Amino acid sequence: MNAEHLLTHFDRLADAPDAVPRLRRFILDLAVRGRLVEQDPEDEPAGELLKRIAAEKRQMVEAGEIKKARPRLPISDETPFNLPDGWAWSTIGEICSKTGSGSTPRGGKNTYREEGVVFLRSQNVYDDGLRLNDVAYIDAATHAKMSGTAVRPGDLLLNITGGSMGRCCRVPDDFAEANVSQHVAIIRIAVHGLQDFVHRLILSSYFQSFIFGEQTGAGRGGLPKNRMDLIPLAIPPLAEQHRIVAKVDELMALCDRLETSRKDQETTRDRLATASLARLNAPDPDPTVFQNHAAFALNNLTPLTTRPDQIKALRQTILNLAVRGKLVEQNPEDEPAGELLKRIATHREATAKASAVRFKKPVAPATDATPVDLPDGWAIEALANLVNPTAKISYGVLVPGPDVEDGTPFVRTQDLYLSGHPDRPSKKISPEIEASYARTRLRGGEILLCVVGSIGKLGIVPRAWIGANIARAVARIAPVEQLSSGYLLLSLRCEQSQSYFTDTTRTLAQPTLNVGLIEKLPIPLPPLAEQHRIVAKVDELMAVCDRLEASLVAGEGTRGRLVEALLDEAINGGVTPNEVLGRNGLGNAVQTRELEKA
Repeated sequence: MNAEHLLTHFDRLADAPDAVPRLRRFILDLAVRGRLVEQDPEDEPAGELLKRIAAEKRQMVEAGEIKKARPRLPISDETPFNLPDGWAWSTIGEICSKTGSGSTPRGGKNTYREEGVVFLRSQNVYDDGLRLNDVAYIDAATHAKMSGTAVRPGDLLLNITGGSMGRCCRVPDDFAEANVSQHVAIIRIAVHGLQDFVHRLILSSYFQSFIFGEQTGAGRGGLPKNRMDLIPLAIPPLAEQHRIVAKVDELMALCDRLETSRKDQETTRDRLATASLARLNAPDPDPTVFQNHAAFALNNLTPLTTRPDQIKALRQTILNLAVRGKLVEQNPEDEPAGELLKRIATHREATAKASAVRFKKPVAPATDATPVDLPDGWAIEALANLVNPTAKISYGVLVPGPDVEDGTPFVRTQDLYLSGHPDRPSKKISPEIEASYARTRLRGGEILLCVVGSIGKLGIVPRAWIGANIARAVARIAPVEQLSSGYLLLSLRCEQSQSYFTDTTRTLAQPTLNVGLIEKLPIPLPPLAEQHRIVAKVDELMAVCDRLEASLVAGEGTRGRLVEALLDEAINGGVTPNEVLGRNGLGNAVQTRELEKA
């Protein structure tokens, strides 16, 4: 094993997907190929060990303890890999005096007792040993009838069916009598002293590939005895087996410590990241304290954020800060939002009158969802009072009918995106149907909100969709011109609005959000000039999040390739870790630069 490369790069590869489990498999793969410890030319060759095993089995046959097995060829004629000096090829059947599965007593679970002889099932067999917290018992009479499935100290037990297939443990030397079910195979080595090495061999990827490659049966699947006996084994000298087992145990203990250390680091990072974002979402009224929390979060996000899914929480925090006036500074020279609302109200009334549309009196915002402690110059207004009176918040077509090749484009929930829209929605409906729903025809630039099923999902109508119509599960929101539509969109995306949508949803045939309740959504409204500053800052920070997310994904992929390079170099002399690092950055430098810009 190339320990230097492993230690040099482990700080980078430890965060790779399944790094420690892959390292465990790597150790076992090296062990069973004779590449974990050095060979000693003074060791008795494995061929002599196999002769002693054969002689021991002949004595057992003569004593009537076992039946003579007819010679059979291994599963494959090809040699799986080249053996070191002193090693020899054999099979499970050749080195064992007994192999085969147990059986379930007639009557099944009805024969189980509160005490008696231990009856081992697949749920009791784990790679690190027997687990007897859920063990069954059978009486002495049943045990006597199942003498062929009796377990002895030193036996290897292998799960050969179901979801736990491949798990294997060694029966302790001081273990009392027991039997096994038909889902567990007994592997009894003919000569004492080989059990520990063979146990590690069975757990290796090499042997496990035979287990899963040879399984039979539909549904539960299984490994038949006649195939298991033919699995080829690379057998080292007995003295080398002992050295291999000691080295494997030493390295597995190191893996245990690495795994514990990584979990502790992840837990600490998660707690710090959660606490930092929580402080921003519920900051201390003291502005200085809040600024300190914000500075800590931005300065330490790179070491705290190690997974792409953590960026989602950061994005939500940015939106929450934006609608609470905590993202950009207020300017006392800005016209207060109250004056803006007066102009909007006058404009909406005049527009309705000029368009001969019945003007609906202002809607009061829902008081139980109204934000508090807003900055000076801000105001609260119901969503209904911020939309164009000639394009009220409304649902679309209930029954669109079949697809029509040259029909009107029809927008459904699956078409909603905040960016990157297709040129046209995939579905088109009959113009005759669409004509009855002219009030929900899209003009471009509206905000679309899912109100059935995926409640709260949002989209923006691109210019390419002008003239399209919307489904019953979609509501159209057309902001007045005096308002920043970008600010209204991010206010609908924030946690406060999304929680309101969730809380006011009614479950009919499926979750549904009523238009009347949407209209009452309270919108925290800053001065118009501040709206534009907020939108610009949110766009800037979301772009940073995009780059951070991309760098994390790229870094994860590179760490994964680094692990593979280490393993490949150690086993096959393949691509070196330095070549991987030379072609792919890990993203940490990118993250740092982006946060410094923010």
